[in-house]
Amino acid sequence: MDPMNRPYRSVLYIPASKERALDKARGLAVDAIIFDLEDAVTPEEKDASRAVLAKAIADGGYGNRARIVRINGFDTPWGKADAEAVREMDVDAVLLPKVNSAADLDALAEITGDLPIWAMMETPRGMLRAAEIAAHPKLQGMVMGTNDLAKELQTRFRPDREPMLTALGLCLLAAKAEGLIIVDGVFNAYLDENGLEEECIQGRDMGFDGKTLIHPAQVEVTNRAFAPSEEEVDLARRQISAYEETHKSGQGVAVVDGKIVENLHVETAQKTLAKAEAIAAMAQ
Repeated sequence: MDPMNRPYRSVLYIPASKERALDKARGLAVDAIIFDLEDAVTPEEKDASRAVLAKAIADGGYGNRARIVRINGFDTPWGKADAEAVREMDVDAVLLPKVNSAADLDALAEITGDLPIWAMMETPRGMLRAAEIAAHPKLQGMVMGTNDLAKELQTRFRPDREPMLTALGLCLLAAKAEGLIIVDGVFNAYLDENGLEEECIQGRDMGFDGKTLIHPAQVEVTNRAFAPSEEEVDLARRQISAYEETHKSGQGVAVVDGKIVENLHVETAQKTLAKAEAIAAMAQ
């Protein structure tokens, strides 16, 4: 599946050191998995976790799910060895934490070669250099690291995430300008379905492609929030049909539900249908 046209509604972090979790992930209805060598792995397990992950990837069974590996940063004792290990794995991308500049991505690309790179956006310097980072030729996607960013910004948690909106917006602008994938940060209260749904809707309406998750219990809510609804799919079809009929006849303007349909609406409608089709393909 084309990585740029596939869905990324739900992107679940899985500890790379936990064989049971790696196995369970094969049966979860997620669009992508971040196999985590960083925060989810203790220092004592760092070296062994590479071999555990390499075996799980080699064994396969992850289907259409995008396979992304988050390594440790190059400012740690494990980052370089992580990158060298991931280079030999059959995965879709490597995710670098705490990206501050395009130079950080250059350093990773020197090791991982042609493997697409994703960037964790979680530092104030990274926010200020989002456009530079997004323009890197190897970059395919961005992941918002909202927990680390909140710590660096010394913000307080608010359900509306108002203290985060500037940072989220800067990264969204950068990603959209370069045609990248961008997924929202995690929602920590994993048993709070209402809170999760509200944050998913906020992120979706802002323009995020999906959301990173910390627990399988969050998958269903997130997939539903970031998928086109039946009403949206129906409207998209009617908009395309009305526009095509009007264009064919050369008369008047297309109108659906009392609203004018222009070319920009048709482009959005086509993207809605393409996303719905890609989600259906994931389920096969």
